[in-house]
Amino acid sequence: MNLKSILPFSHDLLTRLILPGDTVVDATIGNGHDTAFLANLVGVNGHVFGFDIQQEAIEATTQLLTEKHVADQATLLRESHANMIELLPQQTEIKAAIFNLGYLPGGDKTITTLADSTIKAIEAALSLLTIGGIVILVIYHGHPEGQTEKSAVLRYTEALPQEQFHVLEYRFINQRNNPPFVIAIEKRKIKRLRQNSR
Repeated sequence: MNLKSILPFSHDLLTRLILPGDTVVDATIGNGHDTAFLANLVGVNGHVFGFDIQQEAIEATTQLLTEKHVADQATLLRESHANMIELLPQQTEIKAAIFNLGYLPGGDKTITTLADSTIKAIEAALSLLTIGGIVILVIYHGHPEGQTEKSAVLRYTEALPQEQFHVLEYRFINQRNNPPFVIAIEKRKIKRLRQNSR
């Protein structure tokens, strides 16, 4: 297939953006695949902060990072991503953040990301984002809470001011069974209007 599927599309955006030494966030570490991917991109002088409320996710990600020899490049927090600002070091600026919304693959499907905390976490990530940085939302909505969360996230992102953010939606529109899709938000440099002197 010549069109990139959802996860390769997301990773392509991150690969083109993130440089060694950058600081980034994996807002929903799950089984750790995005965390490890990000740790490779930021290198030994960069850092990944990862969030998940489930101990199972922390343990799986720790194991994967250790196996890939990138554990020193990541800090894993068993906390809600909604508390991102309070938990990251002061004056932290991030180049990118990725969210995989839904439930832990292979885990308890009754434990899902929730609309209110997700919106709070997106707001936090956008406030920490450097100019030109990107927040990626991979939205899995094939379950009841996922439908509620999808609607809330779309309302929020569609209302972001275009003077401050570019917002892209990437999805396949002819696939069955509520396929996941991506929202990518890029922080723009705000242009200040010059006042004409008289």
